[in-house]
Amino acid sequence: MNILFRGGRVFTPGGVVAEAVLVRDGVIAAVGLERDLARLPHETVDLDGGLLTPGFIDAHMHPVQAGLERAKCDLSEVFGFDAYVAMIAAYAAKNPDKAWIDGGGWDMSAFPNGLPHRDQLDFLDRPAYLIQRDHHAAWVNGRALELAGITAATPDPPDGRIERDAGGAPTGVLHEGAMDLVGLLTPRPSAQDLLDALARAQEHLFSLGITGWQDAIVGSYAGSDDQLPTYVAAAGSGLLRARVVGALWWDRTRGLEQIPGLVERRAATEGLDRFRATSVKIMQDGITENFTAATLEPYCLCGGTGLSYVDPVELKRYVAELDRHGFQVHVHAIGERAVREALDGFEGTNPANRHHIAHLQIIEPSDVPRFAALGVTANLQPLWATHHAQMDELTLPFLGEPRASWQYPFADLIAHGARCCAGSDWPVSDADPLQGMHVAVNRTEPGGSVHAGYPTAQTPFLPGQRLDLATAMTAYTAGSAWINRSPAGIVEPGRPADLVVLDRDPFELPPGDLWMTRVRMTFVNGEPVHVQD
Repeated sequence: MNILFRGGRVFTPGGVVAEAVLVRDGVIAAVGLERDLARLPHETVDLDGGLLTPGFIDAHMHPVQAGLERAKCDLSEVFGFDAYVAMIAAYAAKNPDKAWIDGGGWDMSAFPNGLPHRDQLDFLDRPAYLIQRDHHAAWVNGRALELAGITAATPDPPDGRIERDAGGAPTGVLHEGAMDLVGLLTPRPSAQDLLDALARAQEHLFSLGITGWQDAIVGSYAGSDDQLPTYVAAAGSGLLRARVVGALWWDRTRGLEQIPGLVERRAATEGLDRFRATSVKIMQDGITENFTAATLEPYCLCGGTGLSYVDPVELKRYVAELDRHGFQVHVHAIGERAVREALDGFEGTNPANRHHIAHLQIIEPSDVPRFAALGVTANLQPLWATHHAQMDELTLPFLGEPRASWQYPFADLIAHGARCCAGSDWPVSDADPLQGMHVAVNRTEPGGSVHAGYPTAQTPFLPGQRLDLATAMTAYTAGSAWINRSPAGIVEPGRPADLVVLDRDPFELPPGDLWMTRVRMTFVNGEPVHVQD
């Protein structure tokens, strides 16, 4: 069957230069002028003045976790203490038989000093475990602390912190590795629950034009469940239609002895058409807002330089051995010390393994050129590069200058020749790539965001680090396709017809209106997987 996409423009590696695409049997057959392609028999998809793009590929997200959270007490669509409590109370009333009230999505900036309190959840008749939006902390009530046996005498785990009051009593916030103290007590989802969560997530992602992704944690972490069997089952049954790479979780409490197990887990995905576990995820530090991001100099006002979860000397050994086994290494690095430790770890590795560092909130300027020099890809999460309450109230005051001006240096990375891909970290932030592109281009909050009304949300954040739209869109398509070794991500003959029809041409919009662009249709292998109602 032939399908002719016509009536608009097409985003190709050379820019927006074509006006029609012919698809034959799920593969792009030709790209060019409509008059040249319309001679063959075909069905027609009218772009109606919109733009045809490659399917978007998210280079760092957690869809199964997101699918689970969407079915629980989901606080991500509202903001503020009163809104959170109202939603939690309504969820509890609607689910009287649930043993736990669990879910998440709360924002630190909704609370004084970024910290909620157990007392605020003690109106519940059950234990509560609510994960922070960034998934680096959990808010629990007194009943949950009691069940976990957490008291003033409970020591902090090596990779986390129990928030305490002046007398040492736990306040109800568990940071990083301390989340497991309660998280592992919460009810575990069944195999079917996990498959249903993946199906929900995939449907949502198709509606946003996302046809592939890298799942950044396939393994057990902070109360999560191993999702490798879920992906293997979904790929084997045909449920999974997106093209997915899984990043196997590196257990930071272990060392090189875990590599044979990772090799076995990778082998379990060989031969699957839609899923491969060819990457390994190492979390090197935490986040700036709770002072666990690894920095070179102490945080202002509070001191401390954060956490390096993996000893830098050992990190280099681990990365070298993973590289030798042909794994791609995917590192979480927020603070400038963690970024430097990751880059040091990649020295001498094989660029053909396509290693990448995600998040990159702070990069010390001398480290920016090292990405291109080492062949390490910069994995960007553009939505975070704005003025919002968490940035202005919980980050900037504690970073100080010049460090605050080193944040999210997208333009500098491009100027120094770095290869870039892009993702959302969903459910940490909105999965919509078009909203991410809006921020990459404008460095302001998209309209409609829960943070759009913040006083400085429309003041560009470090505007010298803006990207042009073509560069941002390339990161979400060809850049992420390269990381995943995906055959898609580019509109050119011979590629799979993973395509997206936008309701307008964002290249013809004022930059401040980019966020209004929506997905009309999404295709995988030339078959529609989403059609806007």
